[in-house]
Amino acid sequence: MILERYFSNVWALFGLKLGAVLIFFLTAPLVIGYIEHKVLAHMQARLGPMEAGRFHGWAQLIADGVKFIQKEDITPAAADKWVFVMAPILVVVPVILIFVVIPFGPGGWWAENMDLGLFFALAISAIGVIGMLMAGWASANKFSLIGAIRGAAQLIAYELPLVLAGAAVAMQAGTLSLVGIVEAQNHYWYVLPQIFGFFIFVTASLAELSRPPFDMPIADSEIIFGHMTEYTGIKFGLFLLSEYAGVVALSGLATVMYLGGWKGVLIPGIPGPLWTLAKIGAISFIVIWLRATYPRLREDQLQKMAWKYLIPIALANILLTGIFKVVF
Repeated sequence: MILERYFSNVWALFGLKLGAVLIFFLTAPLVIGYIEHKVLAHMQARLGPMEAGRFHGWAQLIADGVKFIQKEDITPAAADKWVFVMAPILVVVPVILIFVVIPFGPGGWWAENMDLGLFFALAISAIGVIGMLMAGWASANKFSLIGAIRGAAQLIAYELPLVLAGAAVAMQAGTLSLVGIVEAQNHYWYVLPQIFGFFIFVTASLAELSRPPFDMPIADSEIIFGHMTEYTGIKFGLFLLSEYAGVVALSGLATVMYLGGWKGVLIPGIPGPLWTLAKIGAISFIVIWLRATYPRLREDQLQKMAWKYLIPIALANILLTGIFKVVF
């Protein structure tokens, strides 16, 4: 990381890196959440937040955070209290760890450059479903449990195409390091030869985040609010924070893997970190756009898409990538 040029103490570096990651983790989801409020509003011929912060409601998400902190923290009498408390923490921590390995620019704009960075990010992203299962089981609520089981089934179905899409990128780049993958895209972005992989990765990411149209684990018209039904106050806020932070994290991974990371195009002179943030914002906008466009899939449609279409296409994409590497 760039801080290593100025600090040699291990603990000082650790604290500074942790602080930088936490600041980004706490601010980027607020920005994406505010953009979602406004974009959805304009897509639906509304104004969206207008009062908090005076200027177009820019402080609405901050006000929501303060509201969650002030609300009463209720634990159901029949709940498994320790598991009930630990569940939102286990959902949030993996998202924070993904930000540790995402490179934002050249010359050390990352917390850690792991040799197995891609493997680490994809593996750690799957841990959140354990928190979802814990929340559903510990709530002692049948709707919560149904939502948690749906989430587990969805993860099993969509984790495989997600990993297969990442494997094709690692094959083409010849490395599992996220920094190395960006540096391997000197001549062209991988979204061009890996267009099917990009589509699979974004689709599977939406399913892992339970974002519309893959929000069956929540399905508020069917099971109230899924595994989050019994949560209030700051615990409920942590679940929402993890969702928006997950949008930023997986948009960051897609940017690094397919859109050249910090490498710009056409317009010279723009710093690399700004290019990375702009690409993350563009992919996040697509995620928001899909929420406003498509209705929720049925459970059978969701499973059919993964097992009958995405996984075979992902396997074919790996085969084509291997042939490309051998021939060219």
